[in-house]
Amino acid sequence: MVFPTSETEAGAGWTEALADFLLEQQGVEAIRLNPEERSVQLATLGQVDSALLQAQLNELLKALDEEMLLAAKSASVSGLTLTREGDGLTLRKPSCITAPKFWKWRDFEWPEPEEIERQSAEEWKAMAVQAAICFVALVAGYVAEKLGVPGVVAKGLFSIALISGGWDAAKDAWENLREKRLDVHFLMLAVAAGAVAVDAWEEGALLLFLFSTSGALEHYVLHRTHREINALTKAAPKLARVVFPDGRTEERAVSMLHVGDTVQVRPAELFPVDGTVTQGETAADESTLTGESLPIDKKVGTQVFGGTLNLWGLVQARVDRPATQSALAKIIGLIQTAQHLRAPSQRFTDRFGTNYTLLTLGTVAVMFFIWWLVLGIAPFENTEASNSAFYRSMTLLVVMSPCALVLSIPSAILAAIAWGARRGILFRGGAAIEKLAEVDAIAMDKTGTLTEGNLRVAQVESFPPGKESDVLRLCVTLDANSNHPIAHAITRHAREQGIEPGKLLEFQSIPGQGLRGLTEGGITYVGRRELMNQGDFSRWLKDVPDAPLGFSEVWVLNANAMGRILLKDEIRQGSKAVLKKLAEEGVRTVMLTGDRRAAAVQVAEELGVADVRAGLHPEDKVKAIREMTQQGMKVAMVGDGVNDAPSLAASYVSLAMGARGSDAALEQADIVLMQDKIEKLLSARHISHRARQIIRQNLAISLGAVIIMAIASLFGIVPLTLGVLTHEGSTVVVCLNSLRLLFVKEG
Repeated sequence: MVFPTSETEAGAGWTEALADFLLEQQGVEAIRLNPEERSVQLATLGQVDSALLQAQLNELLKALDEEMLLAAKSASVSGLTLTREGDGLTLRKPSCITAPKFWKWRDFEWPEPEEIERQSAEEWKAMAVQAAICFVALVAGYVAEKLGVPGVVAKGLFSIALISGGWDAAKDAWENLREKRLDVHFLMLAVAAGAVAVDAWEEGALLLFLFSTSGALEHYVLHRTHREINALTKAAPKLARVVFPDGRTEERAVSMLHVGDTVQVRPAELFPVDGTVTQGETAADESTLTGESLPIDKKVGTQVFGGTLNLWGLVQARVDRPATQSALAKIIGLIQTAQHLRAPSQRFTDRFGTNYTLLTLGTVAVMFFIWWLVLGIAPFENTEASNSAFYRSMTLLVVMSPCALVLSIPSAILAAIAWGARRGILFRGGAAIEKLAEVDAIAMDKTGTLTEGNLRVAQVESFPPGKESDVLRLCVTLDANSNHPIAHAITRHAREQGIEPGKLLEFQSIPGQGLRGLTEGGITYVGRRELMNQGDFSRWLKDVPDAPLGFSEVWVLNANAMGRILLKDEIRQGSKAVLKKLAEEGVRTVMLTGDRRAAAVQVAEELGVADVRAGLHPEDKVKAIREMTQQGMKVAMVGDGVNDAPSLAASYVSLAMGARGSDAALEQADIVLMQDKIEKLLSARHISHRARQIIRQNLAISLGAVIIMAIASLFGIVPLTLGVLTHEGSTVVVCLNSLRLLFVKEG
């Protein structure tokens, strides 16, 4: 499959595919799709064969799970009318105004992940069977020829080999010809036909055997990637038990859950969506989401994730996000999108399409006439002294076909994506895989990246003393509306102290500094010390000592109360070993944090960070990234919070920490480390380096084979059999070489 290179191309490809389907169906007047809800309806007029329509729809919808569906709000496609309503898409044939009144809308099934995986498995297995039949028939024909069996028997066996080996290529070539495109499938069939024309049946059959074998290997790589994605998709539960205020329960489809609903989850059941525990205690197995096998304790106020397993307790949870926006759904979307994003080096092989095919055919035609008319070589008859011009042309056509080049990069990229998905490392496309291996500087946020991010409130202070409860209440009133790790820690501490948030009349987030809100006590500020430096308070703050080393401080300012909350964070286990390894590899490490310099330096000295930049706002982090970039460095940024999103976007390649990272960070990141383990950074770099090595090896093998054999063919010193073996052998070697990535040990 050729994936879209842009959103416009994706949208155009999809509208054309829908238009073709609709125009081919008699009695079908319109089609309505909603990928988010995975629903499809057809408007029919008169009698239709529902079973046949379902089968044809399955082929169309299977591709929808592999591409992006993008369309304009309203457009015209091949004379049809296309409209977009929310997440849905409707395509209609031209009709009179009253015709829709007679339409009958029929619901059809959307292929489930299991069906898609089954079909991808069937595809590569069917191609493997065809290649096996081709091989058996080829060997049988060769043996029959050597034993002196009548030639018609050997040619009959070679014919079976040619048909079985070229069946899939013929289907693809026919589809491309209908769209006025030429590709390597057409070249292979042309060569096979040419080989038969010069009575080289064995060489033609050998060519198609090797070509079909490489095709089966390519589809096997695709299937393995599908399987890794669908392992996550299957983890998503389909039904949820909703609890009503009067205590009644009702089973409901997960897709019908709304934010604020309360769901009940029994032991050994999956949490249906992302939510917050409101009643009960338990532990969850989050290995499907993060790869982490250790149970995670869950109690009131703790966040749970859809698709993870409730181990032993009966709990109730409030729905925080709809199923389509859950952490699991985002992960699946990241991996699916990754398959369509090309690596930088793949742009080179993208050129080997119709233009290269036409160039190859033109070169072969010119060389045929040169050999025949200029050098005087017989056009079609082989002699003992020399092969015919046509035979030489077929050999040149074989060795110039770019099969191995076309497969050299995407096969490696898909294998690396599958490897990462199995280990909780999500690459958003081939570019991320290649770029990570190139970085020579890594910038990291402190809280939640180098440290655990599980802050604990150590002390609440008020100035003057005596209003500690008021300070905490004001702070939690604003923090209840924030997703920052510090806000979560303060909210959790307030709940443990039995302090509930007050009434909030207005709320505003001040990026990189804190929060501003209108409470019942007036305007309230919560945030960094610098945020409080206004008016008379700036002079008064100078007399308040900084927080002790190792502590973070959050200030609260109100007309009736003023104070600060001190929080303690622990260094993330494994951070020191990771930074030591990066230093050994010659990678410069930089800490970019909004915390006070004293606290940042203490952590940096303990971990061995080369450079520390503290007290930074989001725009300061972006500036630091750009400064290093201007110095010639390729900078990777690792972060997890909303304030890290701008610097993630500014870096050469970006990494977000964990499924619990902010939505903004996840959306900007090229790579997501799902297990909240900084050690996964080393694993990601390891597979990145291995993938680049494999890609370079593949390019050397494929390009080398094309160049060397093409030059040799021009001098007529390469027999067709050797050309076939070299060309198709390199294709098989490239696919097998890429498959090695699936078995790389985690670094």
